[in-house]
Amino acid sequence: MLSPIRSLERTVLAVLVWVVSSVSLLGADPLTEARHQLVARELIPAGINNPLVIAAMRKTPRHEFVPPAKRKLAYFDMALPIGGGQTISPPYIVAFMTEQLDPQPTDRVLEIGTGSGYQAAVLSELVRHVYSIEIVESLGRKARTRLKRLRYKNVHIKIGDGYEGWPEHAPFDKVIVTCSPEKVPQQLIEQLAEGGSLVVPVGERFQQQLWKFTKVDGKLKRESLQTTFFVPMTGRAEELRQILPDSKNPALVNGSFEELLDESSLPRGWYYVRLGQVEATPDAPVEDRVMKFANSTAGRNAHAMQALGLDGRHIQEIAISYWIRGNRLQAGRFAHERPGFIIEFYGHNRAPVGFEQRGNGSGSFAWKQESERVQVPTAARAAVIGIGLFGATGEVWWDDMQIKPTGFRPSTSTKARAVDQP
Repeated sequence: MLSPIRSLERTVLAVLVWVVSSVSLLGADPLTEARHQLVARELIPAGINNPLVIAAMRKTPRHEFVPPAKRKLAYFDMALPIGGGQTISPPYIVAFMTEQLDPQPTDRVLEIGTGSGYQAAVLSELVRHVYSIEIVESLGRKARTRLKRLRYKNVHIKIGDGYEGWPEHAPFDKVIVTCSPEKVPQQLIEQLAEGGSLVVPVGERFQQQLWKFTKVDGKLKRESLQTTFFVPMTGRAEELRQILPDSKNPALVNGSFEELLDESSLPRGWYYVRLGQVEATPDAPVEDRVMKFANSTAGRNAHAMQALGLDGRHIQEIAISYWIRGNRLQAGRFAHERPGFIIEFYGHNRAPVGFEQRGNGSGSFAWKQESERVQVPTAARAAVIGIGLFGATGEVWWDDMQIKPTGFRPSTSTKARAVDQP
């Protein structure tokens, strides 16, 4: 899964220095302490409450599953690149999907998308066997070696296309998919045991829904969990994909926050919502609903994200406009912990190629309309936009957020500009 909360590593280093200096006085392991703080500060307040899942998250050494250069970021709630165009999901997403799977000690679980092996390691603490498939050979081999070194004896790794499942070991009590197909592969349905559960992100490249399916009388009963954004399932699933993004005409989905996810207070189209909800208000600048974030603990995540295709070879500049209102806003512990929006650009193989953060509101203020122009890196092929408090405290409301291309690369023809410009 992708997430832009990986910025400003110098701030992360400052936090780590504080953690190390604090726990060293007590003789504790700083990595263990950082892992426990992550669980207490981010996962439990975000709604993770299964005690067995919490214990597994406290125990599993995430720093062992990320590249050495990124280990200083291992215990922050963010996605991290692991090579091969893949990422390790944020700890909250791992914990949430694990909790939704409802793992039992006798379960045999099939995982599609081994990646670094972190999700499999968490599951191994909770179930009898984990059968995990990775399509990227280099990642699969590294994960197998890593899990063996760390003595996870009940995790079995196969290098291959997860679209086909692992029929030799079927049926499985549970199936978890950590990459996004456009539709649930029929093979995975067939290999799921009667009464078993399947947790999978399904949808278009940049608009996905995390679902929980339960097999009842041979058919799937579905439950919508939340909007999300995972790397696409490659191989056969990618060959069968029918809906492709229009990266030359980017636009936000549900920027006015009028559409809700089922009967919840969460907005359709926005993922990774933390300490935020949609609410109806009579003074909304546009229509009836707005997005509200509230946070009383400096440094805690309070935001929502949305991904979209954005082709930097075509688009040179975008305008981002929105309405915003604040109440008792105060910056967090560090300079970047302030309300506003962020945008991170991703290029080939989903590698980060640019980052912008805008906004520095403080105190209280009535609704006002803001507009910012942002340059798009030529290497960009996608973007993730985030809105919220980002570690600041207080309350902030958003409405009618829009993105429009305002500048095009010189190589784009006049005719193309006339057609594509909104």
